[in-house]
Amino acid sequence: MLRAKIDNYKTTFAQMDWTPWLIVGLGALLRILFLGIKPPHFDEGINGWFVDAHIVKQGFYRYDPTNYHGPLHFYVLFLFKCLFGRNIWALRMPVVIVSTICIWLALKFEPFVSRNVARLAALAMAVSPAFVFYGRYSIHEAWLLMFSMLFVFGLFGLWRVGTVNYLWCVGMGVAGMILTKETYIIHIGCALIAIPVLQLSAKLNPLPDAKWVKQKWDYVDLAVITFVGVALIVFFYSGTFFHWNGVKDIFMAYKPWFETGSEGHGHDKPWHYWLKLIARYEWPVLLGLIACVFCQQLKNFSLRYLAIYGVGTLAVYSYVHYKTPWCIISIVWPFLFLFGAVPFLVPNKRLANLALSALLVASFIASIRLNYFRCTTDTEPYVYVQTYNDVWKLTEPLLTLAKRNPINYHLVGHLVRQSSYPLPWMLGDFPNVGYYEHENLPAKVDADFLLVQEDKIDKVEAKLTESYFTAPLRIRAYQDTSKLYLNAKRFAEFFPGRQPDFVGGQRTHE
Repeated sequence: MLRAKIDNYKTTFAQMDWTPWLIVGLGALLRILFLGIKPPHFDEGINGWFVDAHIVKQGFYRYDPTNYHGPLHFYVLFLFKCLFGRNIWALRMPVVIVSTICIWLALKFEPFVSRNVARLAALAMAVSPAFVFYGRYSIHEAWLLMFSMLFVFGLFGLWRVGTVNYLWCVGMGVAGMILTKETYIIHIGCALIAIPVLQLSAKLNPLPDAKWVKQKWDYVDLAVITFVGVALIVFFYSGTFFHWNGVKDIFMAYKPWFETGSEGHGHDKPWHYWLKLIARYEWPVLLGLIACVFCQQLKNFSLRYLAIYGVGTLAVYSYVHYKTPWCIISIVWPFLFLFGAVPFLVPNKRLANLALSALLVASFIASIRLNYFRCTTDTEPYVYVQTYNDVWKLTEPLLTLAKRNPINYHLVGHLVRQSSYPLPWMLGDFPNVGYYEHENLPAKVDADFLLVQEDKIDKVEAKLTESYFTAPLRIRAYQDTSKLYLNAKRFAEFFPGRQPDFVGGQRTHE
């Protein structure tokens, strides 16, 4: 009996289709491997600081309509901080998980686009430089990607199957997008507009499965799903019922949002910005975008819909002046399915498959190069407002002392410079660190460590009386180089055989 069961398990194991698991596993590995290789990005530091300043200190997140981001991500970060502490892995792991779920979700499109197309799309997403790079950042975009995919997946299910499960996907996709980022209006608008455009397309070139099936849900189901979605939105935007103005501010956000989108506010880019990024990094996406030109030849309504929706979304984002590179993952994902559909558009299937394989290998190599070797190289367009490795000069010795003896978390530090993020989050467990902008200085300038803006160095050094090891430290691009001071008494072990660079108001060397 036992042997028969073992043989049965072996047979089942051997007959399992492991390809989807291998694709998801590869994507997860690329996102998790060396997750802490780069310092927190400027926005990661801001997001982490919001968790500290709002949820930890006030007990809830106070939604700001000028921040252009919903509250969901911050509450998830708070949960991971409580469970795993303040570290880069805990900060980034929620997005790693969400980004990996997106690969799995791409595979779930199989009933609507065919097995091969879904798997090629998922594999392209798993190895894409952009989807990996921004799947390792603690920012909101991966959430928007997941919920927009869920929304479109639900639409396809209602179109073809009509069951209540797909209605839940639509409802939770909408609620999730609203909880994530104000740009949900672009994705929902383009997705809805794509429906009549597809119907017009079907009149020009008939589709065999373009008609909506009879729906198998009723108004009670719709009411329940609507209630759950609205309840989630109210719960999070109201600061878990402590900040009711946050609900009203959902609608107040659009005035500053439209102004920022039209003016750029320092992030303005030309209309062809996304095309340049695609051409440089995302070759499967580029081929999928080209395939959209020939989408009328496709007899699959889902693929034709994705082509229309993808081109529409890209057009709107291209029109908006405000552009940051991480938005690309929520824009281009439909083109990955068109990439997988290329064999349907060319007569030579063997040649097409060879071309797809070559592009996937090239994408994988580019992803490795970017994510593990050039992830802080600011000549890479994806490396945008990224913190330099210079910050380790401060944080590594400081955290080494603190982990060795927790009393060192009470070391005194002064950061005398403007815009020192992500350091306020990185040093959030050190209660005696002060941040001084403009002309402000602490009453006692001497401290265990200081970081001083270039134009404040003379003023600060004139007030120092103790000895320090010093080093230049530049936080990120478009910012002057600061000067780091580490107190010689506290940090001597990290500079064996070296004399202090600055002694009691004297400068031994610059």
